[in-house]
Amino acid sequence: MPDLAPQLIAWYRGNARDLPWRRPGFGAWGVLVSEFMLQQTPVARVVPQLEAWLERWPTPAALAAEPASEAVRQWANLGYPRRALWLHRAAVEITERHGGVVPRDVDALLALSGVGAYTARAVAVFAYGERHPVVDTNTRRVLARVLAGRAQPGPPSARDLVVMEAILPADPADAAVVNAATMELGATVCSARGPRCGGCPVAGECAWCLAGHPDTGDDRRRQARYEGSDRQARGAVLRVLRESASHEVPLDALVPDWPDEAQRDRAIASLVTDGLAVEDECALRLPS
Repeated sequence: MPDLAPQLIAWYRGNARDLPWRRPGFGAWGVLVSEFMLQQTPVARVVPQLEAWLERWPTPAALAAEPASEAVRQWANLGYPRRALWLHRAAVEITERHGGVVPRDVDALLALSGVGAYTARAVAVFAYGERHPVVDTNTRRVLARVLAGRAQPGPPSARDLVVMEAILPADPADAAVVNAATMELGATVCSARGPRCGGCPVAGECAWCLAGHPDTGDDRRRQARYEGSDRQARGAVLRVLRESASHEVPLDALVPDWPDEAQRDRAIASLVTDGLAVEDECALRLPS
């Protein structure tokens, strides 16, 4: 296996974007919040929301002291609002189980609401300097191209961590940089469409480049269209609840002009099922 670490580290130090969670002293709570927000959401939308969130709730205890409805309101238009509920629950758990300090141990992080394998390792590595492989979609694409000669990665698997582990240096600090650099390379250079191989620090060792960029197929799962979807209907209903001064909206006042009444009703029912809304008689409100 090629030694990619020196090129990745040098490239990252000269090309990494200046993002809040990469700045010294950002803190484990900030890293955890950023990882929740970055799931399936572009960086440009996350940064202002992250800054507003941390200004309002600079610690897990500060968030835990407020009702879950405030977390949902503050989440605004980030999408996938269940993340706001999970983050609120995680803040409560951190406050009650860990004295208000985000744990550094991967297993303890995995025990928090909404924290999966990627987020747990990202916090342990980027906030605490632990040595673990961190693998996201961008990382998987870089590894698929450089090491396997594939245009796109296959479905996620446990092997992704094994492959990433194999390219990490022994030094934890260098390993953290390689983790970040591989993600950054996939996000900014080795993109899914239109990769800029001329600007890639490991192009000379990339199996896909050396093979002439073959089309090896793409079995990535496609996200359903948002326009006209149940997700859009859910977002419309939730927006009304967030913006309501009374914190409670009569059911017949929830987007009454939605073109598909059955879809709107499905949206309301699913929000209640997910714990994002509570139905009281003939009205809907955010969770307390």
